[in-house]
Amino acid sequence: MTRLDRLFALTERLRAATPRLVTVAALAAEHQVSERTIQRDLQTLMASGVPVRFEEGRGGGWTIDKEHSLPPLNLTEAEAVAVLLALSETGRMPYGSAGESALRKVRAGLGSRAKAHVGQWDSQIAVVVKETVAPGILRAIETAVTTSTALTIEYVARDGTATSRTVEPVGMLRGQDHWYLIAWCRTREGFRAFRTDRVRRATGSDQPVARRDLTTVLRDEGVQIR
Repeated sequence: MTRLDRLFALTERLRAATPRLVTVAALAAEHQVSERTIQRDLQTLMASGVPVRFEEGRGGGWTIDKEHSLPPLNLTEAEAVAVLLALSETGRMPYGSAGESALRKVRAGLGSRAKAHVGQWDSQIAVVVKETVAPGILRAIETAVTTSTALTIEYVARDGTATSRTVEPVGMLRGQDHWYLIAWCRTREGFRAFRTDRVRRATGSDQPVARRDLTTVLRDEGVQIR
């Protein structure tokens, strides 16, 4: 068993045992490695964002927070390949970093035949993407949308004019070639669609804004996508 396989197995072992606690000694015996190796593996899982934690006291041990993760999914080989192909493009989309993390986890759980199938398609499928959005800008937009908080952006119009605007995010929309932030613009006093690749800077805030339904805004407000 490779270390990557063991990390995955440890995660699923703790998930299956929750809410019971599992000791390092028990995990080491199950995986036929030293307790020090298991300790290092658990620290690696914590550092990578897996919600494992140690609970002290009599009968203490390790557990995982089920609220922060999903149970194992019994995907067929074809389903796993389809998920991987879709996730392979998420680096250019909202929640791209989360998508890339999910991609690594799904790929790690594949059997050898499925991995070979994915490798074949990796060399036979290409997606042409015109836009480039800085990861920090995309994360600021994502956060403002999901938390319904005001966002200040520096935006470049089609004619090259740059303006600073404070907007109230509604949601994100994928057009034919670009992602757009749909928001109420306080400067223009109306709903606008901002192409994410034209946003030079994006600064979040803790100022709450009204939560609006994206479908309703698109239907009723005549937002123009350019």
